[in-house]
Amino acid sequence: MIGTMVTTILMTSCNQQTKNETSEANETETTSKTSEDIVTQNLTDKDGNKLNLVFNNAKDNVTITYKGETAELPSQKPASGIWYKNDHYELSGKSNDITLTKDGQVVFEHQDDKVEIVAKSEKGDVLNMTFNNTNGTLKAYLNGGEQIDLVEQKSASGIWYKNDHYELSGKGDKYELLKDGKTVFQN
Repeated sequence: MIGTMVTTILMTSCNQQTKNETSEANETETTSKTSEDIVTQNLTDKDGNKLNLVFNNAKDNVTITYKGETAELPSQKPASGIWYKNDHYELSGKSNDITLTKDGQVVFEHQDDKVEIVAKSEKGDVLNMTFNNTNGTLKAYLNGGEQIDLVEQKSASGIWYKNDHYELSGKGDKYELLKDGKTVFQN
């Protein structure tokens, strides 16, 4: 009798724990899914005006807040980048380069601070680099090859960008690119 009671209690306890774990897993999944559906972005133009964007990927729209006005704009299915529009506002762009118009007039523009540099080595190697100073990122191409995405690191002096395999450092117009610790470009 006592053995049966202990077995029943253990089985009930295990079943309850499994239900709780399943419930927690579902809540986490839903929360994760929701956070992927809602993306917020805040941008500032050269005059200091702020544009707040809340992209709702589940509803395929964006809610904008600009100079105290809030509006919802449905997606217009662009070929690339973004394009949202309602009767008064139109939001378009690619990456963080965004333009907002109201009734056909540009009211807000944001463009990331980008610098393009081409470095050549004595061996004839070419390193094309696009620095995004707004995001602290770098896209590099060695001899026209694959894109190498790097992230800015804190440097005592000069520049320093890296990812899991590559590392770029430099000062002035001198650059060194390492791949897995070995120099692949230096000028």
